[in-house]
Amino acid sequence: MTIVLDADALAPRDRAEAIRTLIWDTVVRVEIEHHPDPTQISATGRISEASRLNVCSIRSNATTVTRTAKLAHESDDQYLFLGLQLSGSSMVVQDDREAVLRPGDLAVYDTRRPYTLVNAAGIHQHFFRIPVSDLTLPGRVLQAVTAIRFGGDRPLAKITAGHLREVAKNLGQLNGQEAEDVAEPTFALIRAMLASQIDDLPDARQHLDRSLELRIIRYIRTHLHEHDLSAGRIAVEHHISVRHLYRLLGRSDIVLGDWIRRLRLEACRRALADPGDTRTITAVAHQWGFVDMTHFGRAFKATYGMSPRDWRATNRAAGSSNRLLTSVANLARAAEDSSP
Repeated sequence: MTIVLDADALAPRDRAEAIRTLIWDTVVRVEIEHHPDPTQISATGRISEASRLNVCSIRSNATTVTRTAKLAHESDDQYLFLGLQLSGSSMVVQDDREAVLRPGDLAVYDTRRPYTLVNAAGIHQHFFRIPVSDLTLPGRVLQAVTAIRFGGDRPLAKITAGHLREVAKNLGQLNGQEAEDVAEPTFALIRAMLASQIDDLPDARQHLDRSLELRIIRYIRTHLHEHDLSAGRIAVEHHISVRHLYRLLGRSDIVLGDWIRRLRLEACRRALADPGDTRTITAVAHQWGFVDMTHFGRAFKATYGMSPRDWRATNRAAGSSNRLLTSVANLARAAEDSSP
């Protein structure tokens, strides 16, 4: 789905409300103040949404965008936004921090808490909306990286910005499966960039167990395919009790068994959609830790709305993904391998 925004085509008196309604309904609930004169509003852009990705690309004159405490408290939105500055400058304010962005810079902000975006000279940005649940990073880590500039002087930030430019350019042209194939490596790349920032934060060591949470999450992802992956094994490997393990993950709203099952189902779903993977459904499920095929089939259908066999048939008929998706996946895997 792609929606084109052209406020210049509207009567001046209608522009402010039209923009607010569009952003409110398709991106996020925020209040928008236009400067200096609402009758002189000029704004163009597009909003693309496919799979779990939403990209709002906007060029407009000066605005202040506010996610109020009331909206953060009352809304069900659970998103992390990444702003990629394309030209000019802007400021992100959240969690008692301010980040000034120049072209090529990134900053993140969380819809679960109030924030302000100050665009005194106008907006020229891509705004990427990411479900918090898809990042699977500790909540305290996410709070520690909001309103911090991720600049092009950092390799992972530079790689991430380049990738996100391509996503913004091409998302509206991808079919459903292609968008799904792009989503996970995009989340992985963002996850790696955010995690790489932690050790450089002045107050990082004041947040107890933050690095341990990241190591545990990384360990689970690395050993996801192993049948004996369990709370007991994870706890032993990290020299903590099972109770402490559950407490750590609980602070990030991760229910260990449910999360491992979801990650494994996602891995199976990708493999079954890959026309180059000729293994049986049973072999794919077994590789990713599923022993009981009846349980696997029921879990898959409950999550994705169709059986593994129907999913494979539907996506094989659609053909293989293009080379962009393969390079994106490889890029994201390399970034995760270099993260803490």
